[in-house]
Amino acid sequence: MAEKTPPTPTAPALSLDEQTQVRREKLEKLRAEGLAYPHDVKVTHTTADIFKRFSQPKPDTDDTAAVAEFGRVALAGRVAFFRSFGKAGFVKIRDRHGQIQLHVAKDKADAAGFAAFEGLDLGDIVRAEGTLFRTKTGELSVSTEHFEILSKCLHAPPDKFHGLADIEERYRRRYLDLFTNEDSKKVFLARSKIVQGVRDFFLKRDFLEVETPMLHPLVSGATAKPFTTHHNTLDRKLYMRIAPELYLKRLVVGGMERVFEINRNFRNEGMSTRHNPEFTMLEFYMAYGTYHDLMDMTEDMIAGLCQDLHGRTRIEYQGKEIELAKPYARISMEDAVLKWSGYKGSLSDGNAMRAYLKEKGVKMSGREGLGGLLAILFDEEAQPHLIQPTFITGYPVEISPLARRAGAKSPQGFEITERFEFFVNGQEIANGFNELNDPDDQKARFEAQLKEKDAGNDEATDFDADYIMALEYGLPPTAGEGVGIDRLAMLLTNSASIRDVILFPIMRD
Repeated sequence: MAEKTPPTPTAPALSLDEQTQVRREKLEKLRAEGLAYPHDVKVTHTTADIFKRFSQPKPDTDDTAAVAEFGRVALAGRVAFFRSFGKAGFVKIRDRHGQIQLHVAKDKADAAGFAAFEGLDLGDIVRAEGTLFRTKTGELSVSTEHFEILSKCLHAPPDKFHGLADIEERYRRRYLDLFTNEDSKKVFLARSKIVQGVRDFFLKRDFLEVETPMLHPLVSGATAKPFTTHHNTLDRKLYMRIAPELYLKRLVVGGMERVFEINRNFRNEGMSTRHNPEFTMLEFYMAYGTYHDLMDMTEDMIAGLCQDLHGRTRIEYQGKEIELAKPYARISMEDAVLKWSGYKGSLSDGNAMRAYLKEKGVKMSGREGLGGLLAILFDEEAQPHLIQPTFITGYPVEISPLARRAGAKSPQGFEITERFEFFVNGQEIANGFNELNDPDDQKARFEAQLKEKDAGNDEATDFDADYIMALEYGLPPTAGEGVGIDRLAMLLTNSASIRDVILFPIMRD
């Protein structure tokens, strides 16, 4: 950003430490005058209030009388630019809606206000009172009569044309990223709109928004490694939730037939451009619905969110054109593997599949059945091809401990479930299925998970006896789905990394 007075060719530029020292000296002067960090300040307008009434800068605009009659305004914001010409100067401040120009002149501003202007630095948070006018170039500005520094910025902000050059520094110091990088701010405004759009979508369809526990006594609701903690008063081990699923289905048992929750999950797993240890999920459950209904709803929701955000359903994501208008492709996991995998043997030959994966260098536990091997083949070789929005169906029972079994086996003889996952650009966005409501079948699935845990699988779930009891009271035919809000935000804001859409992602030391 521009400095107050550009240095002459012979004047040495101040180092960052020297700039901070100069700023601190200005702060001490404000302290001495009793003007540092005022609190009881009044702001009457935002930039949006003004620009809703009047156009942005237009040299040919003839609204002089209307501007003059608008009345007195009091605005506040962070200094994005200023230039002093001795007895007058221009300041541009940015509030939560946008940017506006102030004109500060010695013969119009009060003495204290002009003195504050003379001690101004980029990044300071200021307040200005005055009246509106247009400059000779037509720019709407405030003729400032009173000016004060509300909070001193003690460090020089990054250059406005480059922002924070270090990407990791953007994530670590998000506060600095937000007020120096308008594009970053727009991403999070869009994310907020996406979350609100999701909430509105379900409220309009007679769903009830609920909140379920973050601290769980058992590992349940998904296959993932948990974070553990300890409750001192109860002297018991607890887990940060990996999913709210079993609590939400308990609510359906209790008669809350349509519920949804937008909240955080925690998984103690790897980090990547697609994974953060804490992330936001939408989960919703609908009694008397099927997973086919959920796929239809997912199409409606995502196409609608895209239309609301961009005014169209065709978007660009990292150089690829993505069409989010419905309908989306629907293909079974087996057909996807047969179409895209390099494995050309029989999908009922476990030894051949294992040998192929081993030759490709894929890590396996050695305990996988046919369903587990099929899932690995899909993850490794078919999933990357799913660029356009696609529902993958026919998930094996082996990797679906909470999903209802399908009425018939797959063409290759696999025992499958009534389940789907939704992919865009090779990335899973959602997972849904017809819920398993047979308590005896669920008990057997939990027992199988316990064997996995005993064998060393730290992502296996615990046996939840109370949930079995809930099913014994009767869970109506129900379909449920989880949608990754962070990944959905990545897609709809063209963000390459999950860290770009999480305000404060987990970072290494």
